[in-house]
Amino acid sequence: MISLRYHVVSIAAVFLALAIGVVLGSTALNGTLLSGLSSEKGDLVNQVTDLEAERNQLNARLSDADAFAGAVGDSVVAGKLDKRSVVLVTTPEATSADAEAIKELIGKSGATVSGEVALTGAFTDPVKADQLRDIVTRLQPAGAEFPTAGDPGTLAGALLGTVLLLDKDSAQPQSSSAELSAALSGLADGGFVKPGGDVKAGQLAVVLTGGQESGDGAGDRAATIARFAAQLDRSGAGTVLAGGAGSAQGNGAVGVARADTSTTSILSTVDNADTAAGRVTTVLALREQLEGGSGRYGIGGNAEEPAPGVRQQQR
Repeated sequence: MISLRYHVVSIAAVFLALAIGVVLGSTALNGTLLSGLSSEKGDLVNQVTDLEAERNQLNARLSDADAFAGAVGDSVVAGKLDKRSVVLVTTPEATSADAEAIKELIGKSGATVSGEVALTGAFTDPVKADQLRDIVTRLQPAGAEFPTAGDPGTLAGALLGTVLLLDKDSAQPQSSSAELSAALSGLADGGFVKPGGDVKAGQLAVVLTGGQESGDGAGDRAATIARFAAQLDRSGAGTVLAGGAGSAQGNGAVGVARADTSTTSILSTVDNADTAAGRVTTVLALREQLEGGSGRYGIGGNAEEPAPGVRQQQR
């Protein structure tokens, strides 16, 4: 007869065997798993190392290319804008170094910078939009026709385009010097612009900005600059909207402009104006604007070519 003690011992033996099996099985599994993870980690480390080496090589190539552009830039742009005049408009995101470099290159092209106007942060502040719209409407020169679009960027572009740019056909002022002074003074008093010294009207314009906008209202601020630049282009012989790294992205002014086909059909954009190559491209794009052309230039994914006449290589 099988005793109760035998049953207890048998059940205990079964559970002990199961426990030993679980321990041995998990130990073997953990060993296999750890071995696989260690191998995968090694593969990932190698991939990261390879990518870092590739990035360093690309950065070195870009640095060399930019150094070359800086070395030959003067000769490339020489005479391209001979006896022309250019107005330089900067946003708060544009650096003074980039602005000075573009001004110097414009001079090398044979053109003069007839005036500089710095837009302030208030210019693109959505909270100040109604105030900017009211001031622009009040400062509208007699006889000037403004677009029906009510957004402040377009209206401000119409006002400054009328007073800052010469007529594209006759190369004559579209407003009086008194109207130019009144427009700049009114916008300056409202805190929207900071004119630089003696500002005179020019044939062409460069709107120089920085990279991608960030924070609340980033898209609205970028759209204001894009629409402003587009309206400047409609007002004179040509305008180039030039931005730095990131400007071709969704919340960058260049990116917003490129997303609008009606804008890209007339306005030229450059997305690497923080480099020597991009600044040369900006001057070449101004020349193209004089000839009635436009394009999307730079290194962004939505660019057509690196520069006018230079086909983009397959990515």
